[in-house]
Amino acid sequence: MKSALRTYVFTLLFISHLCLLHADGLIIIDAPIPHGIAVRPAVPKPEALPVKYHHVKVEITNQVATTHIDQVFLNPYDRDLEGTYIFPLPEEAAISDFALYMDGQRVSGDVLEKEKARRIYEDIVRRMKDPGLLEYIGRNMFQARIYPIPARGERRIELTYHQTLKYDAGIVQYVYPLNTERFSPKPLDEVSLSVKVKSAVPIKTIYSPSHEVDVKLEKNEATCGFEEKNVRPDRDFVLYYTVSEKDLGLNLLTHKRPDADGFFMMLISPGKIDAPAQEKDIVFVLDTSGSMKGEKLAQVKDALRFCLKGLKKGDRFGLITFATAVNPLKDALSEVNDAEIQSALKFVDVMEARGGTDINSALVKALEMLPESRRPRMVVFLTDGEPTIGVTNREDILKHVAEDNKVKARIFAFGVGEEVNTILLDKIADTQRGAVEYVKPGENIEIKVSSFFDKISEPVLTDLAIDYGKVKVTDIYPQTLPDLFYGSQITLMGRFSGEGVTAITLTGYVGGKKTSFVFEDNFKNTERENEFIPRLWATRKIGYLLSEVRLKGENKELIDEIVRLSREYGIITPYTSFLIVDKDEVPGRVANLPQGTRVPYFGIRAGDTMAGAPQMQTFAMRMKSEVGHEAVTVSKSLRDLRESKVAAAPAEVKDRVKHIGGKTFYLRDEYWVDSTFKEGMKVKEVKYLSDEYFSLLKDKSELGKYFSAAEKIIIVFKGECYKIIE
Repeated sequence: MKSALRTYVFTLLFISHLCLLHADGLIIIDAPIPHGIAVRPAVPKPEALPVKYHHVKVEITNQVATTHIDQVFLNPYDRDLEGTYIFPLPEEAAISDFALYMDGQRVSGDVLEKEKARRIYEDIVRRMKDPGLLEYIGRNMFQARIYPIPARGERRIELTYHQTLKYDAGIVQYVYPLNTERFSPKPLDEVSLSVKVKSAVPIKTIYSPSHEVDVKLEKNEATCGFEEKNVRPDRDFVLYYTVSEKDLGLNLLTHKRPDADGFFMMLISPGKIDAPAQEKDIVFVLDTSGSMKGEKLAQVKDALRFCLKGLKKGDRFGLITFATAVNPLKDALSEVNDAEIQSALKFVDVMEARGGTDINSALVKALEMLPESRRPRMVVFLTDGEPTIGVTNREDILKHVAEDNKVKARIFAFGVGEEVNTILLDKIADTQRGAVEYVKPGENIEIKVSSFFDKISEPVLTDLAIDYGKVKVTDIYPQTLPDLFYGSQITLMGRFSGEGVTAITLTGYVGGKKTSFVFEDNFKNTERENEFIPRLWATRKIGYLLSEVRLKGENKELIDEIVRLSREYGIITPYTSFLIVDKDEVPGRVANLPQGTRVPYFGIRAGDTMAGAPQMQTFAMRMKSEVGHEAVTVSKSLRDLRESKVAAAPAEVKDRVKHIGGKTFYLRDEYWVDSTFKEGMKVKEVKYLSDEYFSLLKDKSELGKYFSAAEKIIIVFKGECYKIIE
């Protein structure tokens, strides 16, 4: 009896702090305490077993995914440990190999079906008094006995499983569960994940909404992955890839809650359109003022040489340098041929840095050089300072650019260093349908400019427009569709009302000729999958709204909408921290700000130390600054939000905000409260770990992923509100 008690206490203490990787499994230690040693002194509260490394390799061939996991658990204790390795299996997965050798003997394991696995999960949760494993209820399980895990030693485990991935309207999804936040008291030493995809049908896009990944895409093969050290993974790895035989790929993902407008994400990617490469008109405008002397000018010259040599036959180009005066290579565009390119290269060789900065005259001259045509028309503008010569007022420059851009050229701006007027460059890019990039001190100008030119060198489809058929769409981001280039993709986020299969028509210009592409897709009326879409859409919208505040000034309606979105979706940006308190909970608004400081309200509680008043003050200063380090930082941050492919994560307030599935929870009075909960809702109370609690989970297994977040939680689910109490 005493031995059993010791075993139980040891297991309870150990598991409650154990490192768990969802797809890497859970080790339950159940070896008895050595005889004659008192339980309390012998079993100090243990740390989680450290993971030396955790490597995952995935190969997907025509929708069949093979996942290989290689990890090492470390035993930091002075005794051998014995336990059971449990692996929650993804849906329809089959174990093909489990490699664990102990004393020369290969260890085997068993696959348990969902019902038996559920009873084991429930039993562990009852003993641990920790709901974390509830996430896995409804899954099969693989288990194996492990002994010994040597004292002060390690145990390596390799596991391989296969699964057939679902295919839906040209889209294939792969998920690798990687959420260890609740179980690991300290970061993992190393995590790496690589995916290789092979497909008989051409791959159009490969995209992860959960992680920033490096992607390499060929016609029928793609690879991507990420590697991190000293991290605590807090979200599953999700990957989508699309396949199509068509010239252009257009794929649709939707998410819709009952009785509400839906959300959609659209991926548009180029193939090899059966038409000559688009001929373009492009003017390069280079700042050669005195501040560009030295390394800056040398790098700009190298970048410009790269761009000139990359122009295609049939293109036309112009080249302008400016300082106190504007100095064009020619007054009109030049045809791309050997003689003209050599002349331009010689022009670059003799460029010198001297004088002031006449931005207005340089841009006006560049726009005058572009004739009316159906070609893609671009201006690449690079400067490292503010306007000091000629027209220097920001609004006047913007007015002149707007009036003179009669051909609707896209202006792409590069700000070099931190003395540029960021609001001027941001507004030029925004109003002239381009983009802006900043090159910070120490960064390589040549790499940035040449990499950008690579992306825009081969336009596939320009001046895009989309007709969504019978479905009504709103709140689309980006608001202005960019051109589509080879090797790139466009990711649109938006809301929709209506439902069903509809014809989506994409139009644009190919080789100067207006061309239409028709796709049939389904805006589904009820779609609970793709839960990441609403938060990603909200992240982008908040980025656009904050940009409006910065470029056009504070506006109560904009601020209120930013606060509403941030509260509802739990998106904590550098400018919206601690929105989780109510306005009426904030006595005296924000403490410690200088008297008279006027800032938008983002729900900071007076006295907050983690992100309180000092951050609000920083927000106000940064948003209003035009020049300098803070201005560049703000511009880049807002652009990242507007173009985000991964929903913003609130690292600095993670202990008060949780995102589970498509829901956001806030910690209030010891309860994790669903953001959709409203005071006055009818609430059904359920006691934690009671028979009723597990019966509810059995009837509504989808609740498991939410209940796994905490013991005390309030959740709104399918029209019912549940409060889990002690």
